[in-house]
Amino acid sequence: MKKLLFIVIFFPLTVWTQSFTASVDENPVAENQQFQVSFTFSGKDMNGIDNFKAPSFSNFLLLSGPNQSTSIQFINGTQSASISYTYIVRARDAGKYTLGKASIDYNGKTYETDPLQITIVKGSPQSKKQNSQDQNTGVSNEEIAKNLFIRAQVDKKKVYQGEQVTVIYKLYTRLNIAAQMSINKLPQYKGFWAEELETSTNIIFKTEVVDGKQFRVGVLKKAALFPSQTGKLEVTPFELTVPIQVRKNRNRDNFFDDFFNDPFGMNQTVEYNAVSNKVTIDVLPLPSEGKPDSFNGAVGDFSFDTSIDKTTAKTNEPITLKLTVSGKGNMELLEVPKLNLPSGFEQYEPKTSEQINRQNIISGKKTFEYLLIPRVVGNRGIPPIEFSYFNPKKKRYYTLKSKPYTINITQGENLPEVSYTSKEDVRQLGQDIRFIKTSDYDIHKKEESVLFTTFFWVGGIVPMLLLFVVVGWKRRHDKLTGNLSLLRYRRAQKVAKNRLKKAKKLMQSNNHNEFYTEIFQALFGYLEDKLHISKAEFTIDRAVDELKKLNVEDDLSQIIRKTAEDCEYARFAPGADKSATMQVMYDQLAKAIIEVEKNIADANAK
Repeated sequence: MKKLLFIVIFFPLTVWTQSFTASVDENPVAENQQFQVSFTFSGKDMNGIDNFKAPSFSNFLLLSGPNQSTSIQFINGTQSASISYTYIVRARDAGKYTLGKASIDYNGKTYETDPLQITIVKGSPQSKKQNSQDQNTGVSNEEIAKNLFIRAQVDKKKVYQGEQVTVIYKLYTRLNIAAQMSINKLPQYKGFWAEELETSTNIIFKTEVVDGKQFRVGVLKKAALFPSQTGKLEVTPFELTVPIQVRKNRNRDNFFDDFFNDPFGMNQTVEYNAVSNKVTIDVLPLPSEGKPDSFNGAVGDFSFDTSIDKTTAKTNEPITLKLTVSGKGNMELLEVPKLNLPSGFEQYEPKTSEQINRQNIISGKKTFEYLLIPRVVGNRGIPPIEFSYFNPKKKRYYTLKSKPYTINITQGENLPEVSYTSKEDVRQLGQDIRFIKTSDYDIHKKEESVLFTTFFWVGGIVPMLLLFVVVGWKRRHDKLTGNLSLLRYRRAQKVAKNRLKKAKKLMQSNNHNEFYTEIFQALFGYLEDKLHISKAEFTIDRAVDELKKLNVEDDLSQIIRKTAEDCEYARFAPGADKSATMQVMYDQLAKAIIEVEKNIADANAK
């Protein structure tokens, strides 16, 4: 949060009262134009201010804020002050929007602003702004482009389907960047499964020489791409608005020489729209020759290991079987190796855990933990488990096998425990026979018919009802277990809810990066499971198309798209103040998932 302090002295006599107002620096605003929203509180002093709450910016893209500034004034010996909370936002779609109330507490009293009416009109003000800047400063876009640009670089341009391609976006500049940069458009990875690679939250510049000129170069963004389709796939450009400083009233022919050699000239800021180059990747299909039956799409270089916690067990006693895949490649897309169990075992869905390194090459390990329940006595053999993968460097398939396991199953004992309260009731005779108490008991014949008692009907009907419930639950469980797609569909909301709970904890601890990663996975994981889309084939465009097929409202589909884009902006905007947007993003995502659930439920009911 930025804090600026201005001290201004006024001499006329003025009476100062408390007020809280909202304002914008421009209205109407053109589509995709940045503008400033400010909330200003004025009063005698700022010591009693607390609990500022901004309105929701759900109809706009929040780029920065709140940026806080304070102004202190002394008027005839009396102090007065004001504090402003400023946000930089971007208009997205044309229309009229209402920005809600902001609130703040001052000395125990709550003040609220009036709602703001903002009109968004169609147009391209940025180009007009740049033309004006060109006339005022004499700087053309062509001149700036020679000294500031973005390059998208890939480590390879021809790969196999499922093989990692690393794309790096670098900013090259010989100019001074005046303020925080803002993202206009993130690249789209259509046809790829994308994994964002770790980069520094602040851009670290190094020196490189390009065409004989010395540039400062910083990494903006890195991503690991795994193509899910074959053919020529294109990565769209990365667009960034960069505010740079240029001198006023300078000699046009000596622009860059004057800029670097005369630091005392009068400078002004010019906003330049930098666009990276497009990248085209040629994706080859995996060879069909030598493809093993156990191949499930793993591409990279892997090792395979299995372990079992016991080879001797009793019936109904759980056995844990672990399968671990380690190495480099498309770890997120790895599927469970097929497990062929002999009869007499009950198998549950495996618990999956992963440890993935996202530095440069995606690597790590993925563990699938099975819970097996033996039901039949005897020796049962688990045949070798196969895991196959394609190594793109060696251009061939490999099949790794585990060792077979033989499990000796014995009959389990479930004997009830017997407790005795008095030594007079029990006497042990020999080793195995216990004396039965022979004292008189008050036993008499009941004259009432058992058929007409409440206990008889309850004891007869309740077990039958419980039996029907258990049978129904068992059939449903077997159906879900046999249909992974249906199981994922049923559990989609529950999984998303758990991820949102985790995201809320991360938000409360101000863990920005982990928070945005968690809600990103919550949204994408929910859509993958709910719409039956595999990770390898998932794109936000595909998800929106599937939602339309389910008769989900178009407005809601666009909210889903906007939520995904906002999440991307918040995760990877260079130097952005992410803390202010976490609550807005959390509420927006939770509401979107709830509305999708309602729409799909209503559509199924019809």
